[in-house]
Amino acid sequence: MLKPVKKRFDLQVSAANQSFVKEFELDKIIKNVKGILVTSDKDDLLYYRGSQRIEINKEEYFPDQYESKLLMSGINVAPNQRYYNLGNVNPGNGNIKLTFQDTDDGRTVFTSYRVSLYVDCEFDDTL
Repeated sequence: MLKPVKKRFDLQVSAANQSFVKEFELDKIIKNVKGILVTSDKDDLLYYRGSQRIEINKEEYFPDQYESKLLMSGINVAPNQRYYNLGNVNPGNGNIKLTFQDTDDGRTVFTSYRVSLYVDCEFDDTL
């Protein structure tokens, strides 16, 4: 039987106008990736400065320079509707690669911030 689980992966953005790459590995019992959500400890910096590329099992789901604000969700959205729906993606080898780009926009002053990638998954509890 498949059961829902949310996974969180963090990336620290420590320098302005640079690209950061981090790979994460899902548990082997994960059978589907249903959606993703991007948040930060400094939402304004993520919203105005952030873009990323996201790959699951070496397949690109969001291309370079995909704006972070398109993957964020506000508190006025129902909890079950906050994730960007990917359908039922087979995680394959379970690797998720996040390439995050910080870019100065003139509206914000850079300070170090954390980017969190939440992954809405299903796992097989019979394994």
